[in-house]
Amino acid sequence: MSTRRDFLQNMGLGIGFASLAPTLLQTTQAAGISQNPAPKLRVALMGLGSYATRVAEAMKTCQSAVLTGIVTGTPAKIPVWKEKYALADKNIYSYETLGELKNNPDIDVVYVITPNSLHHTHVIQVAATGKHVITEKPMADTAKHAEEMIKACEKAGVKLLVGYRMHFEPYTREVIRMLRDGEMGTLMHVDNYMGFRIGDPTQWRLKKDLAGGGALMDVGVYCLNAARYLTNEEPLWVTAQETKTDPVKFKEVDETITFQLGFPGGVIASCATSYNVNLERLYAVGTKGFVEMSPAYSYGPIKGRTHKGPLNEPVVTHQTLQMDGMADIILNGKTMTPAVDGYEGLRDMKIIDAIYESIRKKGVKIQLG
Repeated sequence: MSTRRDFLQNMGLGIGFASLAPTLLQTTQAAGISQNPAPKLRVALMGLGSYATRVAEAMKTCQSAVLTGIVTGTPAKIPVWKEKYALADKNIYSYETLGELKNNPDIDVVYVITPNSLHHTHVIQVAATGKHVITEKPMADTAKHAEEMIKACEKAGVKLLVGYRMHFEPYTREVIRMLRDGEMGTLMHVDNYMGFRIGDPTQWRLKKDLAGGGALMDVGVYCLNAARYLTNEEPLWVTAQETKTDPVKFKEVDETITFQLGFPGGVIASCATSYNVNLERLYAVGTKGFVEMSPAYSYGPIKGRTHKGPLNEPVVTHQTLQMDGMADIILNGKTMTPAVDGYEGLRDMKIIDAIYESIRKKGVKIQLG
């Protein structure tokens, strides 16, 4: 039986969680981030909405990454961001001047945090400048677009990562370790749920041409991605059903979707996602025990328990840990499991495509692979 330390090191993110003090600066150790690396990863954020602000604030305590630039289509935001994050004029771009990034040595990577359906275009544009790319999840609006993004980055010789922050989160990593080490026995069943009551009916998340889809694209991806890393397998089939209680508000996108994933080992994952009900839970049961986390996917604090008792992992700022971890990947060639690369995003997009196809065919089982 491997030890907890062995597992974390083998996954490319290890040194002991137990030795950590609960400070933001020290939490980078939870993911095995190199201490005092040089140089730091210089990051530009593209799209300055609420989540970009969250990332920018989290990066203030990063040890391996620093915010050096922005790309925005809203000129009014520029003075605020310049002052708050001490950004140089030469590191500020519009969507029209994005191509000039190729001549800027102060930016190593662009984090694309624009609406889902724009990821495809923006990632390809950034790759053409020779800069590495991080794109927020979901990676794209279709698997076809995800494949094109991967090809563009490979052709340009740049790395493509996807913002799977939960892959760096300590509670999530401890659950994965327990499953890999057999502490729950043979995994038998998975339940994953993520949803919330969405507000402003005019926001971009409810417009298909920007969002690509509704709850499934936005937060349902957490559930299907977790089903994959809990089982450590790729699903063979999917079935799905959609419920829409407010056809006016959710005219263009899905409101509530339930879906089931069948895995080679016999596990069936039952999942649900919604824009009209608050729900958030990860549950996995094996022949020797169980794990439950709720909250499981939001910004925290994450809470969980197992058949052994409560989970007690460091409480972290997810985006700080994520950006330090991604700096290690880009600058130092680190690898990690579960992956956060474009191929990981593509696997999820293929499942999302299949879920929508099953809904169109009124719940028909769709074979994957």
